[in-house]
Amino acid sequence: MKKLVLVFVTLVFVLSTSFGPNAGSVYVCKGPKSKRYHYDKDCRGLSRCSTKVYKVSLEEARNMGRTLCGWED
Repeated sequence: MKKLVLVFVTLVFVLSTSFGPNAGSVYVCKGPKSKRYHYDKDCRGLSRCSTKVYKVSLEEARNMGRTLCGWED
């Protein structure tokens, strides 16, 4: 029974990380002082963006050195 519960919990974890908010696209500002990525294109953290807001993959945003916006964690 313990093995079945462990398998179930592992499966739920894998599925939630594969299809959750981290799996899709995120939004970034490409301004010179931008450091964050955002799940919501209308996030408060993007309100002062000095350039266009771009939709990129989460992997691309992380490769740019971006971290999750403090308004969304």
